[in-house]
Amino acid sequence: MLARVRSTNLAVPRPDPGAGRTTGIDKRPVDRIEVFRPGPRYGDGPGVVGDHVGDTRHHGGEQKAVYAFSREELDWWEGELGRGLPDGMYGENLTTEGLDLESLLVNQRVRVGDEVVLEVSVPRTPCATFQRHMGERAWVRRFTERGRCGTYLRVAVPGTVRPGDPLEVLEPPAHDVDLRTAFAAAMGDDRAARSVVDAGCLPTIYHERLARHLAGEG
Repeated sequence: MLARVRSTNLAVPRPDPGAGRTTGIDKRPVDRIEVFRPGPRYGDGPGVVGDHVGDTRHHGGEQKAVYAFSREELDWWEGELGRGLPDGMYGENLTTEGLDLESLLVNQRVRVGDEVVLEVSVPRTPCATFQRHMGERAWVRRFTERGRCGTYLRVAVPGTVRPGDPLEVLEPPAHDVDLRTAFAAAMGDDRAARSVVDAGCLPTIYHERLARHLAGEG
């Protein structure tokens, strides 16, 4: 199957009663999205025009500009949960097909269509908002055990993304840390964390967090 964008999705802001704020996790398909480089901090907002970030302490900014999740994983979870999961259900701006997102390397670049270039940044870590949105018991644990987290992306070259745009994986970076390893590290696997820290491939804040954990400081 040709790797492609299946769906482009924007948030429909709604209340998140458990957090006392709105959330943008509920995303719905639109005919296109415009991506750009936001500022460096979480509070600098998403990298998608018209999208919404409710939790500005942990989301948005250049490292979490765009989120992608695969249709294949949504299909797998439909079988597990016995319910339909439409494109955008996991809060993704891009629902992809034909590309194993978790096998991509941290900092790998992906060309989208003729114009846009995105860069793998950090894995998605499940949170209480995601748990409430899904309404499934032990959802954070189940999602973590599956190990298929999707990926946050930086915007290297901004522009317009449309459903059907092909996805081309570009030259790999000079390390072998993939998203599955980075996700395992973020969720407490010390062996994976050591591999990630040794590679020095994560953005500074994430690298330092793992390094402190391995040093017993956090």
